[in-house]
Amino acid sequence: MTSNQAPRSIKPLANFIFMSRWLQLPLYIGLIVAQCVYVFHFWVELIHLVEAAFGSQTALQAILDSVTVKGTIAGAVVPPTKLTETVIMLVVLGLIDVVMISNLLIMVIVGGYETFVSRMNLQEHPDQPEWLSSVNASVLKVKLATAIIGISSIHLLKTFINADSYDEKVLVAQTSIHITFLLSAMAIAACDRIMPHAAKTNSH
Repeated sequence: MTSNQAPRSIKPLANFIFMSRWLQLPLYIGLIVAQCVYVFHFWVELIHLVEAAFGSQTALQAILDSVTVKGTIAGAVVPPTKLTETVIMLVVLGLIDVVMISNLLIMVIVGGYETFVSRMNLQEHPDQPEWLSSVNASVLKVKLATAIIGISSIHLLKTFINADSYDEKVLVAQTSIHITFLLSAMAIAACDRIMPHAAKTNSH
């Protein structure tokens, strides 16, 4: 009799703890707001690039303020006075960086909500992301680590293209950080492969 009543007395507390997962909802809404900020920033940078291509000095100055570009004339360090290939490349890489961070936000928002808060029931939806069908906490960690490596690669490429504007210590530090991200992602992926095998071994 006592054993039958025990689950009923624990159930309200368990439900309360389980409902606490909804406290994460404001966090995901905040990330959606951050996503909107990135969309706005993307279009501002793109408009500046188009205007600079048509000769707008104001737009060019805005671009030069957002990317560190230096040139040398007779030993003096001077910023470029026109839209060069390097400047265009740096701006485009910056736009790609924004897109990749936006993709990372989508993975965290959609994948995190689906994994930790509530099911979205998108199985029959034609626009359901392919990766969402098999998402769980472990898969999400690997995908996030991979996305972070991609973002770090873009930042490192921007730095190498504009290497003259950076100190040697900065180049070494960014390279070391990128390698650390790469090793961390490999470790996460290795742990993800080992854990299911360990579970199967324990089951036998």
